[in-house]
Order: sequence, then C-alpha cells, then structure tokens
Amino acid sequence: MASPSTDKLPAWTWILPLLAVLVLVAKQFVEINAVLLAFAVVFLGAAVFSAVHHAEVIAHRVGEPFGTLVLAVAVTVIEVALIVSVMLTGGPEKAALARDTVFAAVMIVCNGIVGICLLAGGIRHREQGFQIQGASAALAVLASLAVLTLVLPNYTSTVPGPYLSPSQLIFAGIVSLILYGTFVFVQTVRHRHYFLPEETQATTDDDATAPRPTGKMTLASSVLLLVSLLAVVGLAKTLSPSIERAVQSMGAPDALVGVVIAALVLLPEGTAALRSARADRLQISLNLALGSALASIGLTIPTVAFLFVAIHQPLVLGLEPKETVLLALTLFTGVITLGTGRTTVLQGVVHFVLFLVFLFLSIVQ
Repeated sequence: MASPSTDKLPAWTWILPLLAVLVLVAKQFVEINAVLLAFAVVFLGAAVFSAVHHAEVIAHRVGEPFGTLVLAVAVTVIEVALIVSVMLTGGPEKAALARDTVFAAVMIVCNGIVGICLLAGGIRHREQGFQIQGASAALAVLASLAVLTLVLPNYTSTVPGPYLSPSQLIFAGIVSLILYGTFVFVQTVRHRHYFLPEETQATTDDDATAPRPTGKMTLASSVLLLVSLLAVVGLAKTLSPSIERAVQSMGAPDALVGVVIAALVLLPEGTAALRSARADRLQISLNLALGSALASIGLTIPTVAFLFVAIHQPLVLGLEPKETVLLALTLFTGVITLGTGRTTVLQGVVHFVLFLVFLFLSIVQ
C-alpha cells in the first residue's frame, strides 16, 4: 500500500466525496432519471478511490494491522446499517437479506478479491509470501463463523430450517461476537506479528521514506473516509432499483441483485487489496480481504439476530444446498491455497475460477 504524503490532503480527496454526497442529497429532491443515475455511477467510483486514499493515510499513521482493520470495520458497520434498514422496511420477504448479503460478501471476498489479488501479484512478482499463522487464524475463525451461522440452521430441530429459535439466534449472535472479538484481539494485540508483512518482503521507496501523516491530517482522513463510505453505500442503494430492473429484464434470479450490491459496497476494500498485492505487500492484501469477510459475518449476524429476536420476527439464515456446497469448496480450497505461506498465479486462477462459478450459478440456477 503506497504511503500518501504527509501534511496536506490532495484537493480531489475531499472534493469528490462531497460531490458524491451532493448527488445523494439531490435524489431526495429530484426524480431519478438517466442523468442522475449516470452521476451516481461516476461518483460511486470517485468515492471508492477517495475511500482507499484516506484508508491509506490512516494505515500509514497507525501502522499495520490496525490500518486494514479500520477500512474493513468501517465498511461493514455502514453495510450492516443498510441491511438492517432494508430488512425493517421490506417486511417478511426480506427475511433472507442478511444471509444472502453475507454469503455474497464471503464469496466475493474469498474468491473474487483474493483471486484477483493473487493473480495480479503472481503475474507481476511471480511468487509472493505472507505470514501463514495470520492466514490460518483468519481462515479458522471464518470457517467456524460461516458454518455455525449459515449452515447449521438447516440441521437444528427446535424449529425447521433454515430458521433458528430465539434462544438459538441469541446464542449464535453471542458466539459470533466472541469469535470475531477474539480474532481482533489476537490480530491487534496478542499476536500482532502474525499479521505484519514479512521482513524480507519488498517495499517501495515511498513506504520506506515517507514520514507519518500528522494527527490533524489523520483526523481529516478519518472523517472523509466515513463520508466516502457512506457515499459508496448510499449510491449503491440508489442504483439498486435500476439493477433490479436490469436483472429482471435478463430473466436472472433476484439473488443476483444482492451479489451486485455487495460487489459495489466491497469496491473500496477490493481496490485497496489489489493495490497492495501489486505492490508486493500480499500480507496487507490478505489482511484486508479476510478481515472484511470476518467482519461481514461477525458484525452482521449478531446485529440482525438480536434485532429480530427483539421484534419477534423470523430470520432466514440457513443456505440452500447449492450455496452450501460452494461455501464448503471455498473454505476447503482456501485452507489449501493459503496453507504454504507462498502463492503464485495458480492459486489466483483457482480462486478466480471459483468466483466465476459463483457468478454463473447466481445467474443460471
């Protein structure tokens, strides 16, 4: 991740997020038309690049792995707020939204983002290294969270799957928080060195020589990061009706809408991870990707579980058989491809092909 420079933010990094927010405000007063949608697409991309820049400023100030954690958690918190608001206003037909969004996020991150990063890094650097202890820890927690929250509900007997009883929902939420909280503690405190780039890993001249940003600049970037991420999620929601119409005109399943929205929301993390992989800093790239998948489950499931128990509404969590197979294959492959501490283009192609399979089966069921 290239280190931004030091005591002054480039003008585009605060102008573009503010313009993106203005587009969001404009849709409250102007009927959505082709011009507004075009602006939404343009400024969605602008907000993504602004978010990546501000995340890099913060990361350079606080160091790793705190920097990657900031972006992953910030995106997920905003995403959770969006999911909850849609589920509360959408009624019973939106009871599976959290499940579908979390599953799509896991598949996009673990196959799409990881695959592209490994492929791009392998093409540019032939072979890359990372800390196997950190990747193994993340995969162990990810597998546990995914199976306990997305697969196990199909096999409990208190209520028929894919539902959990209220007590089971509360327990699943508590377990998810414990697992994710413990992982964050290990990542940032207890075994932080597991998640730091290898000493032998190549770094850029900017990384070696650029001074740390000032506290004032870091604070400004923190605020602008939140503004940029809010703009990304808000513009993605603005585009969702058009995406739904396009999906329906194609005759594709409604689940594809969730995949597209999840991909848009994950753009900042995906872009930052790809930049790190191309800069031969694969450890940071994996911290971003796997941390994003963990935050998606570890924060979304507890939030919606406690909320739906409180309002006495059913919550669909268990995956369909096809999605269960894809999830199992993704986790199994991830353990193998990230189990040596070294990657080449082969691992990137394997994960990217699984991502293409996921996309294809999301369209052709």
